[in-house]
Amino acid sequence: MAGSTLGTIFKITTWGESHGEGIGVVIDGCPAGLSLCAEDIQTFLDRRKPGQSKYTTARRESDAVSILSGIFEGKTTGTPISLVIFNQDQRSKDYGEIASYYRPGHADYTFDAKYGFRDYRGGGRSSGRETIGRVAAGAIAVKLLNQLGITLTSYTKSIGPIDCDEQNFDAAQITKNPLYMPDAKAAEEAQRYLDQCMAASDSSGGIIECIIKGMPVGIGDPVFEKLDANLAKAIFSIGAVKGFEIGDGFDAARATGKQNNDAFLLTPDGSVKKATNHAGGILGGISDGSDMILRAAVKPTPSIAAPQRTVNRAGEEINIQIKGRHDPVIVPRAVVVVESMAAITIADALLRNMSAQMADVKAFYSHET
Repeated sequence: MAGSTLGTIFKITTWGESHGEGIGVVIDGCPAGLSLCAEDIQTFLDRRKPGQSKYTTARRESDAVSILSGIFEGKTTGTPISLVIFNQDQRSKDYGEIASYYRPGHADYTFDAKYGFRDYRGGGRSSGRETIGRVAAGAIAVKLLNQLGITLTSYTKSIGPIDCDEQNFDAAQITKNPLYMPDAKAAEEAQRYLDQCMAASDSSGGIIECIIKGMPVGIGDPVFEKLDANLAKAIFSIGAVKGFEIGDGFDAARATGKQNNDAFLLTPDGSVKKATNHAGGILGGISDGSDMILRAAVKPTPSIAAPQRTVNRAGEEINIQIKGRHDPVIVPRAVVVVESMAAITIADALLRNMSAQMADVKAFYSHET
């Protein structure tokens, strides 16, 4: 099976299955000398682990990370960093029934058609639990970016029809409610909406927004390695994501050129800035120095308790009711996954950019030792 590796210099490879022994990731290309400990990674993993509220699966996992290689005396060594998170609360028997049929909204049918088999215990590699490796790697990427003055703020922008009001935006609220929303009023409304969904044996989707501050100008390339294109690939590789936007996104299609163009201005120190940021911090696939703003649309959780129609492997149409422990909404736990994938992509782009100009190469290799 190909396709478990992402990146060129800062490269990650995830491994493991939802109901296997564990989930892990190998990070190659992380520079030596970055201060790093298990707690740095655990903080990120705790943001996506199950069992945090009634809006997440009841599966009980500590999601405790173990560092197997690449760290010595509290710093990265420049060698591959290998991380593992062992599974503790697998209930494979909950999934025994689905071995004979294809769950609506899941990858059961396509996986079976491609490989001729599937790990029906929670979806195997297609499970949302695969994102643990991404988040562990993302914690390292974020720490690397923070050293360069680049910060990421991610949150739930909407749940179903409930949107956060920009006038009520309060970053401190993100960690104060189980939905990771920066608007306390919207969070309360969204919880009532989710309660209704759960009472109807249904689920909800939503939108995650990520704002990246401190990005230098000139990161990304203008053709096949556009920064926004690579971000789109990274975010779309998250299983539940069905839409992606940069800046005004789809609203730009309704705008005119006068409305959508960002005017350039000179600051008192002579640097260039934009008067507005409809472009979301990227022009021509290259960062423009403004805040980078991206959004991911997340579909409703496909595993719902309501009766559904499907087909079994014997070619018969049947009615099913899915059992087991499932999130009524994926969005809150996916916030840190979106942030992690954005950070991994940006870290890789920054490292690749170091050879963009001969002057930079000469400056690096001609420094005093």
